[in-house]
Amino acid sequence: MKLSALKQEGHWPTLLAAFLYFDFSFMMWTMLGPLVTEINESLTSRGFTMNDDQTATLLAVPVLAGAILRLVLGIFVDKFGPKKTSLVAQSIVIATLFYGYFAAESITYNQLLLIALGLGFAGASFAVALPQAGQWYPPRLQGTVLGIAGAGNIGVVIDFLFAPKIAELWGWPSVFLVGALLSFIVLIAYLFMAKDAPASVYKPNPKKMGDYLKLMRDRDTWWFNLFYAVSFGGFIGFANYMKVYLMNTYQSDMSAFGMSVLNEENVKVIAGYFGALCIFAGALLRPVGGAIADKMGGIKSLYVFYGNIVVLALISAFVDLPFFGAIVIMFLIMANLGMANGSVFQLVPQRFGKDIGVMTGLIGMAGGLGGTALIKTFGWSQGAYEGYTAGFLIFGAMTLIAISGISLVKTRWRTTWGAQSGARI
Repeated sequence: MKLSALKQEGHWPTLLAAFLYFDFSFMMWTMLGPLVTEINESLTSRGFTMNDDQTATLLAVPVLAGAILRLVLGIFVDKFGPKKTSLVAQSIVIATLFYGYFAAESITYNQLLLIALGLGFAGASFAVALPQAGQWYPPRLQGTVLGIAGAGNIGVVIDFLFAPKIAELWGWPSVFLVGALLSFIVLIAYLFMAKDAPASVYKPNPKKMGDYLKLMRDRDTWWFNLFYAVSFGGFIGFANYMKVYLMNTYQSDMSAFGMSVLNEENVKVIAGYFGALCIFAGALLRPVGGAIADKMGGIKSLYVFYGNIVVLALISAFVDLPFFGAIVIMFLIMANLGMANGSVFQLVPQRFGKDIGVMTGLIGMAGGLGGTALIKTFGWSQGAYEGYTAGFLIFGAMTLIAISGISLVKTRWRTTWGAQSGARI
């Protein structure tokens, strides 16, 4: 599929605006991940040190809040339209970032949890940006379009590249200030670029609460919840926990590498660089996964991506990997998770095209819940066993359950709504 087709159909300024909105929102949503070590040092200097469980909780709160708010914003998209919903959510995030900057000097752990909660509105952008872009385009382009809009999760890569360095130069509170200013610029650009799809292209269909409950009683909703809890939950969970994982497991290796090659003594910055490399794979390849699913079918592509993830998780659990071996494995895990994300959302519009707003919220919520579970699982694994073998085993087992689920539904999907969708299933 040529990208020129996206200019001939739909509305490319809205697609670009949705990408930018999601990209910068994702940056804000995952901001605590690359800063958690610096924040903990600041708290320690004032007599409080986060343990493994408290660190995991701080990283999990924005993911959990984003998961729940995705459902709420998905409902608002159906009722008020994606643009109005987006403008309100972006404003809340900007206010949260300014609060974090001005309160940083004497900030407490409970205040950090409050900031994490506010950043959840950035994570909920998923439920706005994807339907806003998807409403403009026909079924045969949904995998690619939603993959492009969803590639805004590359924002977490920018976090890991620049947040630790900004924190080193000017202090970690300055990252909140930079984030607030950038978010405000994106808000203005979005205001002028984005448009809700007209009735001639997409007819909004607001529903009552009973209609939402009816969708939740549909078994396919829960299958998609499972698949996305594994793929996106894995991606966002690993992305948020990446720096903690690298610092706990390979701090001495990164320090030696920095001193000998980068002439950089700050191991936290180096952890950010390698974390960004791994996360970049998942962010960049999401639209590739959507395009592959458009060509070979979402079901078959999920078999491939999930199967790869199981093998890689088992390697991480049982093989004592050297530092660069672990980076390669994490790179491949994130790459497959990103492509699986694109594949899941090649299928969703075919099954729930008339309810894409609320369904994006429901499924996105499941993805966030999956990420929350992964972060807490890895925090528990480190605290209980001083390592991550148990965490990788549990994640691999959940992926195997998802593969089994695909086997259970594939025939029914292909012979019912899949046969009428106009796309490869």
